Amino acid sequence: MSNRVIHFEIQADDIERAKSFYEKTFGWKTEKLMSKENGGMDYWGLMTGEDNTPGINGGLYQRPNENKVYTYDCTIMVENIDEAVSKVKENGGEITKDKSEIPNVGWFVMAKDTEGNNFGIMQPTGWKPQ
Repeated sequence: MSNRVIHFEIQADDIERAKSFYEKTFGWKTEKLMSKENGGMDYWGLMTGEDNTPGINGGLYQRPNENKVYTYDCTIMVENIDEAVSKVKENGGEITKDKSEIPNVGWFVMAKDTEGNNFGIMQPTGWKPQ
C-alpha cells in the first residue's frame, strides 16, 4: 500500500454552477453516480483525465447546512497557467494568490471556485508527477 491520495470531494451550494465551472475551466467530465431517489445522496463523479495519465478523480455533492467546508485544497496540474487563470476568471472563479514561481517545481496560483472552495493551479517546470 502506497498511502497515496486516490479521491477528492468538493462540496457545492449550487451543483449546476459548480459543474459548469469545472467543465468549462478544466474540461472535467461530470456524471451523476448516486441519487436520493435510490436511497442515497445526490453525488456526481468528477473525471479529471484519462485513466492512464497521472492524477485522480473526485466527486461533487451538495454542501450540507451544518459542518460546511469551503476548501478541498488540491492542486490542479495544467499545461499553461496563464490560460488556466483566464479560464478561472472567465467562468466565475477568482484568483486569490497571483502566479509565483516555486524554483525547480513550477508556476503556482491559488484560486477559488464559484462555491468559495480554495484550490491550487500548477504548471510544472522542473518537476513531473509520478
